[in-house]
Amino acid sequence: MAWIVFDQEERRNAINDAMWDAIPDLVADLDADPDVRVVIMRGRGEVAFVSGADISEFEKNRVGPAAREYDARNARAFQALADLSKPLIALVHGFCVGGGCAIALNADLRFAADDAVFAIPAARLGLGYSGSGLETLVNVVGLPAAKEIFFTARRFNAEEARSIGLVNRVLPKSELDAFVEKTARQIAENAPLTVRSAKLILGQLRRYPGERDLEAEVRSIDACYASDDYAEGVRAFLEKRPPNFRGR
Repeated sequence: MAWIVFDQEERRNAINDAMWDAIPDLVADLDADPDVRVVIMRGRGEVAFVSGADISEFEKNRVGPAAREYDARNARAFQALADLSKPLIALVHGFCVGGGCAIALNADLRFAADDAVFAIPAARLGLGYSGSGLETLVNVVGLPAAKEIFFTARRFNAEEARSIGLVNRVLPKSELDAFVEKTARQIAENAPLTVRSAKLILGQLRRYPGERDLEAEVRSIDACYASDDYAEGVRAFLEKRPPNFRGR
């Protein structure tokens, strides 16, 4: 497994321009590394996942023409996370607000400590919010919950977030890290090509039928059947032993 750690602990891991810019290249490197089967995102420490975009930079980078470039920077980061072919887990302690919530929404799985707090306070700042960002929110929680999150701009506690599907599970704070690492290991022990194929197809299922890349879906399935891992999985089952998958 590999980690993406948002590290600006003195500002509750608020994400600045340099951090936004670093995400696409970092994700590309992790995607290309055959030894990485699962990626976990978290904030440094246990006070916050990401408390939002670094507002101290807003007066220079989120006004006038610069605001569009800022939004494009965000979009590149979100798209890189969404396009990662390997499972992406968000491990959430404390504050997961604004840009932090948007980052977490691009994970495949979200696990939260019982002190986690979620919000998208765009309406309290008066800023515009992209259609792609709202679409991601709707895909995760559904339209009625997305409207409540966005229109009220209020904070949702961990149990509220779980009840609307914003997180998969809520755990006691002291147990969260160990649970997420155990879950990541369970995923990493499975056949990587099968997991990758499932992620690709599940992502395609959110598209309209005419927009799905059916050829890519079929290729991913064929790659599973043609792999050494498929033969290994069958042999291991017949021999009643754990399989040793190698991702090929």
